[in-house]
Parts: sequence; C-alpha cells; structure tokens
Amino acid sequence: MTATTIVFDLDGTLIDTAPDLVESLNHTIAARDLAPVGYEDLTHLVGQGARVMIQRAFALRNTPLAEDDIPALLDRFIDHYQAGMPGKSRPYPGLIEALDRLKAAGYRLAVCTNKMERLAIPLIDRLELASYFATVAGGDTFAFRKPDPAHILATVERAGGKSDKVLMIGDSINDILAARNGSIPSIAVPFGYSDVPVETLGASHIISHFDELTVELVERLLA
Repeated sequence: MTATTIVFDLDGTLIDTAPDLVESLNHTIAARDLAPVGYEDLTHLVGQGARVMIQRAFALRNTPLAEDDIPALLDRFIDHYQAGMPGKSRPYPGLIEALDRLKAAGYRLAVCTNKMERLAIPLIDRLELASYFATVAGGDTFAFRKPDPAHILATVERAGGKSDKVLMIGDSINDILAARNGSIPSIAVPFGYSDVPVETLGASHIISHFDELTVELVERLLA
C-alpha cells in the first residue's frame, strides 16, 4: 500500500522567510534607487518567485522595468539571498513536531514551491529540515508551476507517491488553487503571506498552528 504524500509550500508555510526576502529585495532595488519595501508590502510581492517579486516591486514604485534589465537584478537578488542564508528565516512554531508526527505515521512528505530550486534546497538543508522530505521541487523544476496542479502532481511522482493519495498544505491562492484545480484536498495556514484572508481561498480545512496538523485530521481530509 502506497503512503499518502503530504505536500508543503515553503515560504509562508513551512518557513517564515519574510525578513530575508524583504532584505534581499531591498538590496536589489536599491541598485535603481527605489525606495525600500516593507513587510506590509510582502503579501503583494511573493508567490511567483524572485523574478516576479522584483517586477512587482518596480510596479509598486511606479517605475518601468525593461525585460533586458531583469537578469542582472535577479542575479543581484540571488547572490544576496544565498550569501545570508538562512539568515533570520525560521520554521513556524510547531512545525518540527508536526513533521515528526506525520513521518512516524508513515506519510511521505514533499515540498512544492515557486521559489527556485537553487534557493529552496539549500535553505531547507541549512535549517536541518532536508531529512524530512522525499523531494523538494521548485518553480524551475518543471515546465509548469503553481497554480497549475501539475506542479503538485509531478512533485508527488518525483517523491515516489501516487496522484490519488495527496494532501496539499499552503498559505496562498497559488497553493490552494493548484490543489482545487487538481481535486486535491488542502489545508490553508493563516500565518503566511496571503494578500487575502485564507478563509476566502476555498481550502478543505484551515489550521492556525501546526499543533493542529494531526494524523487524525489528515486521515479525515483524505477519507
């Protein structure tokens, strides 16, 4: 019998990366003398990877950005972010205990994020979480990304799981919409970076703390 795969988003779900994302983004846009963004702007910026985050920051500051200028800015962001990793980023309260519970119950765990693999994998590794996950799939791992459900399903396949035994956990519309588009049960967390109340996303269930992520809840959502 194949174990169910529980798929987690990364930023705003597993790990609070806000301080380091904001710092690296501000370092990046300072090259063009843009005013820094704050934490209150973050929910409008994250979710589609670093390239889109930079583009949205320029839009937020009503500053045009030529396509040709993006690669150098992206490199500046990546270099700064990687150099400081893991920085102030930390797992959310109760996460480690929840992962231990689920792993002990025989679930397969995986990460599906729109963050680039080259940023996601070392972050997870340096926070000593890598041993929990069968695979980490980034926004550049496949030819598609959330909210395309293929991103979740390909992650599950890469982890050795089956597409009919999946649960998605995330904090934003990309995560929950990807799950809904693939008829996959989902859990939303409200402590991440959604720019709308998570109650409006249409998740199967909402937890306010990882203490609530129990084996019993998972079984009920998969039933």
